[in-house]
Amino acid sequence: MHDMTTRFYSWLTQRYPQNYIFRKPYVGSCIFMALCFTFTLIYKPVQQHYAPLVSYAFSILVYSIASAIPIILCAKLLRKIPCFSKEEEWTFLKEIVAVVLTLIALGIGAYFVAFAVEPPAPRWNWSTFFDSCLNAFLIGIIPFGVFTATNFRYLFGSPVAEAFFNPSEEEPNEHLIQIDSTLKKEELSFYPGQFIYALSDGNYVIFFLEIDNRIQKKSIRNSISNIEQQLSCIPHFMRTHRAFIVNLEKVRSKKGNSLGYQLKLSGTDTEIPVSRQNTGRFNQLMQTIH
Repeated sequence: MHDMTTRFYSWLTQRYPQNYIFRKPYVGSCIFMALCFTFTLIYKPVQQHYAPLVSYAFSILVYSIASAIPIILCAKLLRKIPCFSKEEEWTFLKEIVAVVLTLIALGIGAYFVAFAVEPPAPRWNWSTFFDSCLNAFLIGIIPFGVFTATNFRYLFGSPVAEAFFNPSEEEPNEHLIQIDSTLKKEELSFYPGQFIYALSDGNYVIFFLEIDNRIQKKSIRNSISNIEQQLSCIPHFMRTHRAFIVNLEKVRSKKGNSLGYQLKLSGTDTEIPVSRQNTGRFNQLMQTIH
């Protein structure tokens, strides 16, 4: 059960392309308006009251145009929040949270637009407010879902996703590594082939992983010595320096002499040091790999 929970969490937090509506809010909001207007006009999914002087189509058009405001505002606001600001660090979990927050904003906006579009009625009550939010969610989830669904292939193409949805099919020749933290609720999982190197940074260790052909940084609270012990079962993982642990299979070049080396690894231009006392062991392990 714990293993499946870990896999599910890894699946949720893996790299995922950002929804087009968030990435291009102005163009995305126009597409959103068109889809919502067309769908609502044709299928009439909710009972809509409109003022006697305007048609049903005009009423829906006003709602659709007004929906662009919270979408653009939410997209701009998300970029100001550190957790959501970087597109390259976007995950499926962030996608879900961002969509839900935006749909809530849409519901609030639709609630106030109704005061201008629909006939006068007692609207200052929770029932009307929640009904407005529900209708906005049911209609707005369609265009958001279309753009999210177009990227679903990224969820099923990674090793973590395949292992979760096909638990009987293990990753060839590799077992999932689980790294423990000094914080009880914090943990990290990856396959040996995804690991490039780890760097000690104060009370944390930063892991550099290659996932879906992208380099991702994952930090966990622990000491580099404890991490070294946890990775000791992998023969080609070596602590080359007091602050670095390296996947020797990722080494593409080295320079230096017996006083120390500087390594270049696949996927990164950062030079990783090999201290003088570790050069002998480094040479021995590299011979066994090649």
